Amino acid sequence: MATVSVRYIVDDVDAAIAFYCNQLGFTEVSHPAPTFAMLSRGDLRLALSAPGGGGQAMSDGTRPEPGGWNRFLLEVDDLDSNVAALRDAGAVLRSEIIDGVGGRQVIVEDPAGNPVELFMPTRDEARSDRS
Repeated sequence: MATVSVRYIVDDVDAAIAFYCNQLGFTEVSHPAPTFAMLSRGDLRLALSAPGGGGQAMSDGTRPEPGGWNRFLLEVDDLDSNVAALRDAGAVLRSEIIDGVGGRQVIVEDPAGNPVELFMPTRDEARSDRS
């Protein structure tokens, strides 16, 4: 069972399912309506909602939309091969690989423009599975 849940607003739920499952290793858990799907990867549960589906308008009329800079992070063992595969698949990367203090990272956009950070730790304390 997932321990963390994130909701992303997407323009096209089917395109988002294909991206997350085919490019980032998620599994489709549920797709009960064209405007909603639930995916999982390890301890992460990702809810995908189309505007007007699970992404309802706020009381002031503001409508949820995809994009921005807040993101979730997926830890990977080989960032270079992941980036090469994403490029081969036509994915949009917001930058080249960045070498940071605790590791290397790149931000890829899902089909709706939502960011996902791929992170390869270079220090033990940056690893999510350290004991």
